[in-house]
Amino acid sequence: MEYTYKEQFIRFMVNNGVLRFGEFTLKSGRKAPYFINTGNYKTGKQLAKLGEYYAACIAENNLQADTLVGPAYKGIPLSVATAIALYNNYEREMNYCFDRKEVKDHGEGGLFVGKQLEDGERVIIIEDVMTSGKALREILPKLEAAANVKVAGMIISVDRMEKALNSDLSAVAEAKKEFGIDVYSVVTINDIIAAIEDGVIDGKEYLPAMYKYRTAYGVN
Repeated sequence: MEYTYKEQFIRFMVNNGVLRFGEFTLKSGRKAPYFINTGNYKTGKQLAKLGEYYAACIAENNLQADTLVGPAYKGIPLSVATAIALYNNYEREMNYCFDRKEVKDHGEGGLFVGKQLEDGERVIIIEDVMTSGKALREILPKLEAAANVKVAGMIISVDRMEKALNSDLSAVAEAKKEFGIDVYSVVTINDIIAAIEDGVIDGKEYLPAMYKYRTAYGVN
C-alpha cells in the first residue's frame, strides 16, 4: 500500500512514540484519548524525516518565502531540518534564522542568529504544535523589531482542531483572526482519525473516545 505523505507522517509519529492513544489529562485539564509528545524526537534520523514532512507541507500549499524562522527553542532544529529538506527534495534554497532569548550586545550582536532580516522579506514561521498561540505572540514583536517583514504563514506538525478554553475558536483560527496569519499543519486530528478508520495505523478501539472528544471540544 502506498501512503500519502500525511499518512506516512502519522505512522512516523506513532512509530516514534510521539502520538499515543489512551487516556491523558492535558494541561488544560481536559481528558483526551490521544497525546502528542514532540519531545520524543531526539535522533538525527527522526529530525531529517521531520524536516521532509514540513517541506512537503510548504510545497503542497505553494508557500513562497525567503526565510524560515524557528522560534527558540523547539523551532530551531525544525527550521534547519526544513531548510535542508527543501533544498534536497525541491531544489529550493531558503535562508533560516532563529531568535536569541536575549539580545547579544557584543560580537555581531542582534536578536537573530542566521539570516539577518530585511524590510520586505517574506518569512515562514516553523513550530512544532500550537496550543495557545504563545510562541506566535512572542516571536511576532521580535520580527517587527528586526525589520518590516511579511509573514507568509506558519507551519506546525498537528492541528488539534480544538476549541480554546475561553473561545469557540481553535488556536489556529485565533491566529488568523488576531494576526491575519495563516497556519498550516502537516496533519489535523481529522487526518489521524481517518488514518485509524482506514487501517493506516492501529487503534480502532480508540475511535469511540476520539469521536466523543471531537464532538465535545472540536471546531467545525
